[in-house]
Amino acid sequence: MAILPIVKYPDKRLKTKSQKVREFDEGLHTLLDDMYETMIATNGIGLAAIQVNKPICALVITLPREEDGQQYEEDRLELINPTLLKTQGIVTYQEGCLSVPGFYEEIERFESVSIGYQDRFGVERVLQADGLLAIAVQHEMDHLDGVLFVDRLPILRRKKFEKELKRIQKEQKSKTQAR
Repeated sequence: MAILPIVKYPDKRLKTKSQKVREFDEGLHTLLDDMYETMIATNGIGLAAIQVNKPICALVITLPREEDGQQYEEDRLELINPTLLKTQGIVTYQEGCLSVPGFYEEIERFESVSIGYQDRFGVERVLQADGLLAIAVQHEMDHLDGVLFVDRLPILRRKKFEKELKRIQKEQKSKTQAR
């Protein structure tokens, strides 16, 4: 398995609409395993294939367990070609993203969702999710459509985010040039 480089905002590749997976082969399995390793190594709970520059409809999620806060490989969810079947309620949650490191914002999502998807072997399944799992699934599914959580911000908060991002990028550029 390998740790893959994560595409960072504002890279335009993150706006790419992902393509449906048609081949459920060893290449897909290797990608899913590498995505899991990358997600764990970067302290994430979810990762979409587009975030590692693979524009296909695939994502992995592993939530920490309530009892110890640890993530376990046996809890790994892999959703291929996910589709939203049913939604219920609205909840606000503070989200972050491996492609937008250091930024966290309150985002509105559906409180519970029903998702149709395929597993790594192409078997069709349905996931019922609520709480953090529902939020994580919606966040990662947005990536498959080229949408980031910051795209869901109201205009004033979005402008504040863009201003803060430019400030951080300028600081990083200054540090790099000082070396």
